Amino acid sequence: MAEELSNFSQLKLQNWIVKQCHSIGVKRPTPIQANCIPKILEGKTCIGAAKTGSGKTLAFALPIVQKLYEDPYGIYALVLTPIRELAFQIADQFAILGKPMNMRTCVVVGGMDMVEQGRQLSKVPHVVVATPGHLVDHLEGCDTFTLSRIKFLVIDEADRLLGGLFDDQIKRIFSVLPKTRQSIYFSATMTDTLQTLKKLVAEDAFFYEDIGPSEAVTVAGLTQQYMLCPAYVKDAYLVELLRIFISENDQGTVMIFTNTCKNCQLLSITLNEVGMDNVALHAMIPQAQRLAALNRIKSIRVKILIATDVASRGLDIPNVQLVINHNVPRIPKEYVHRVGRTARAGRQGRAVTLVTPYDLKLLLAIEELIKTKLTECKVNDKEVAEIFTEVSVTKSEAYMKLDATDFFEKKMINLKKKWILEGLDPEEQEYQYLNKKKIEAKKNKTKIKRLKSDKKIRKLDSSVGKSKNT
Repeated sequence: MAEELSNFSQLKLQNWIVKQCHSIGVKRPTPIQANCIPKILEGKTCIGAAKTGSGKTLAFALPIVQKLYEDPYGIYALVLTPIRELAFQIADQFAILGKPMNMRTCVVVGGMDMVEQGRQLSKVPHVVVATPGHLVDHLEGCDTFTLSRIKFLVIDEADRLLGGLFDDQIKRIFSVLPKTRQSIYFSATMTDTLQTLKKLVAEDAFFYEDIGPSEAVTVAGLTQQYMLCPAYVKDAYLVELLRIFISENDQGTVMIFTNTCKNCQLLSITLNEVGMDNVALHAMIPQAQRLAALNRIKSIRVKILIATDVASRGLDIPNVQLVINHNVPRIPKEYVHRVGRTARAGRQGRAVTLVTPYDLKLLLAIEELIKTKLTECKVNDKEVAEIFTEVSVTKSEAYMKLDATDFFEKKMINLKKKWILEGLDPEEQEYQYLNKKKIEAKKNKTKIKRLKSDKKIRKLDSSVGKSKNT
């Protein structure tokens, strides 16, 4: 069987490509690579679903590089992905594999200089890796390149790209592609969308799904835990969990996932203020800063990355030993993508989800999907109580600092676009929104005063107790 292959040479890959694999430390094909690479080389349409961290990028990149070597021209392959950072990561893989043949790649994503990207496209690179929306902007804004001769179309994270959110952009892109192209669809999770796709593609298309003998959706090397905590103390539990991890691990890094850009930025400011250096990654951060944050975490100059689900798919950060879910994902499959950032490529990893009493139904839905019961992770409640006031005050002050930046101005621009699309009066909606913010700000100031007062009383009680003992 294909899974039993012990090296890439058995997949009919050329020797120079095998050497490139060895140069990046990849010596043995994973099951999805062993099964899909020969079929792609044969020219078949391929639909592949395998757990995150199973080597899907190389499964399509290796055969494309080999076919390009046999008949080089540009633009030869188009790779679509929903996430900017993943686009850069895929392009890096192609650049490394194709270095001996001077392969040219181009990344087309938002947040970067559009003129410069247009200039790169005009040079007809061999491989274009793009997010759908920004590629459509280029298709409609300039005529310096064409996709009419591509040989390969790759839809990465196909469950998300074909799930409905990108339908208009995908339809526009497909309208300029040649009908004779070879298509590849890969995903970390099997969805109804992919099952439907399976019925629509050619009858001789190759379909591969690797769910493992136990049918578990997550990898075997991943330890999965939950930490039960009251909602108002959640951040103190997070800080204590991080303190323990950092004290026990010299080189490992941590990824913390949260549900919104605002919460991501608040957590980042809060943790920095309590002495835990970190970087944030979310949609409201400029692309250059997002790439810089990834470089800092990959080089272990910083050990904590706080992110929204923009970082949950496909990103490979080798040193991640712990993933923390600051909120329980409402969609169980998003949990799978999040925890897939650790225990990759056969390594061990750990995931801890902070669970409040309101999240129990969400936790049960996740356990049902992954067919695994999460075990409980405990920390010393007394230690949490000691830092609770400090963390609470710090987060409230972080909210006020965030309010003083242009973060909410950027958010307001996005909200106005949303209100207009929904047919609402943007001025009326802005008035209501700002009133709500003023009320929240007053509550935060009151909360800070009360917490600081409580902190002073505790210190006073502590000093009185010490004097009595003496």
